[in-house]
Amino acid sequence: MFEVSVIIPVYNASEFLEKAVQSALQFGEVKEVILVEDQSTDNSLKICEKLASENPRVKLYQHPDKGNHGAGATRNLGLEKAQSEFIAFLDSDDYYLPNRFEAEKEIFKDPKIDGIFGAIGVDFLSEKGEQEYNKKFNSSKLTTVNYPAEGHDVFKGLINMSEKPFGVFFHLNGLTIRREALVKHLLQFNKNLRVHQDSDFIVKLSYHTHLKSGIIDKAIAMRGIHDNNRITKIKKFSPEFDRRQFLLRQSLYEWAKTTNMDPKYREHIYLFYLTFRIARKKGVSKFFNFVSAILSNRNIVKTRYRYYYLHK
Repeated sequence: MFEVSVIIPVYNASEFLEKAVQSALQFGEVKEVILVEDQSTDNSLKICEKLASENPRVKLYQHPDKGNHGAGATRNLGLEKAQSEFIAFLDSDDYYLPNRFEAEKEIFKDPKIDGIFGAIGVDFLSEKGEQEYNKKFNSSKLTTVNYPAEGHDVFKGLINMSEKPFGVFFHLNGLTIRREALVKHLLQFNKNLRVHQDSDFIVKLSYHTHLKSGIIDKAIAMRGIHDNNRITKIKKFSPEFDRRQFLLRQSLYEWAKTTNMDPKYREHIYLFYLTFRIARKKGVSKFFNFVSAILSNRNIVKTRYRYYYLHK
């Protein structure tokens, strides 16, 4: 029987939280909605307590010290508490659509499939949020991949090594995963990444488990875009953007070094890390780092790697 635990990290989401929870509770397959409250400064905790008191499927947790630990550690606590065979994720300012688990119920009948991902739409909740989103992402309002993919092709697509353009990272809101696959491979979110811990997790997940695309031509969940989204507040190619992109690439490189993967994938991940490291340098230091990189690995001059540091 298909049963799901939905993990919702909660931080300052009082305006949106109830809609998110109710969108998960609409499904009989959802056996528990796990709210992990991360020391919000608004009244999110009170709303969590109210929702948990009203429905036994809603379960509320906080970190042992009741402190703020970020989305990565907060989702990890949710993974620790989850009891169902399958796990899904939902951000507290987003919501599921009625077709959220349509593909899952059929595809998961194949025991080799560890996880399924689908397309995510955008719901503009403020005019400023819409303006910032369109300015930063001059792209479709559907976050999805360009073609159906399965198994190792998903990993190759996510690290930009597929034979054709794979598309963007799929969103956690559209991912459902077998809990036993996470346990088997000791997969968790990098708690040291305050941003992009979801992208980091998805790449590692795609390498260690067998993922398959589900519904990718229409949304199965919606992202709420508003004034306080971190994704729209950080300007592209700003110092903070550079820093966070670098930390993501560094995390993936540190992981790749300890993983018994094909050397060509490890080198590719390293070169992306290197190009972001070079891009953060200034003036003469940047030039010498670039020269040093060429001497150690001439592949750094290939178009796919040089774009970022040359753009900067």
